[in-house]
Amino acid sequence: MFLERLLFLITGAIVFVCLGFALVMIASGPEKGSQNKAAVQPQANVAKAQKPAAAPSPASPPSPVAPGAAKAPEPTFDRVISTAPEYARFFNRLHEAFPADYAATVQSWKTRAAAGGPEESPDFYVSEAVRLLRQSRGSLAAKAEAAELEKIFAIQLEILRAVAKDDPRICVTFLYGGADRDFARFASGRRPLVGKMALAGLEAIASGQVRRIDRAAPSDADFQALETALAAKGLNKAEIDALLDGKTPDPPIADARMCAAGQIYLETLHDLPEPARMRIYGLVAELMAKS
Repeated sequence: MFLERLLFLITGAIVFVCLGFALVMIASGPEKGSQNKAAVQPQANVAKAQKPAAAPSPASPPSPVAPGAAKAPEPTFDRVISTAPEYARFFNRLHEAFPADYAATVQSWKTRAAAGGPEESPDFYVSEAVRLLRQSRGSLAAKAEAAELEKIFAIQLEILRAVAKDDPRICVTFLYGGADRDFARFASGRRPLVGKMALAGLEAIASGQVRRIDRAAPSDADFQALETALAAKGLNKAEIDALLDGKTPDPPIADARMCAAGQIYLETLHDLPEPARMRIYGLVAELMAKS
């Protein structure tokens, strides 16, 4: 059983691996739809986010425009991001901790701008920054101190609860890592959660780079403890198999029940003894980086 579940984890199909990608997916999904004039919610024009008091951002153009200038300058990465203050902490921290990865995100913007493509939203560039960071340093999150690793999964549960209140069907879509237009519309008004999710991953990577904690892989006993705990919380075998082994239930489980089971799943995982919990969290973080 342990080997089967470990192989299933490696496929990236297990639920709490998928959860790590859903918010990244929704950022690019709506933008692609907008290029085809699909129904996408327009972003509100909000106040400019404050910049860190440190050195000028790598995103600044060669001839920066004074902050008090009357006329808006040519679009720059800084100006695009400034329309979403919910993402300010993430980008400021990315610039501080990993300037090369920040510069790669800026270069992505410049490349798109030079090609004459449509101007992307701040959500897209959060997605792009997370993608680039995960590719270059994502495995470091598995070596983070416990508190930083815990935050990733705590925010995933927070997001799942928020989606559940909106629509059980969308909740199940999110639970399995989907990002259809309905979920994209839901997420368009949840920038604070998107920002928190991105920042949590960034802080885990930063912690892992410093702490370098090596964690053993979860054992069969760890998975058995999780399965036993799920059963004690009222989940039946079909629901547990759907969550742990990716088995398609027959008959299908109703969306509302599957959504509730997903929340119980993350809550139960959090309640496992810390050694087992952190072994599973560490493995999931490692797989997220390789997917």
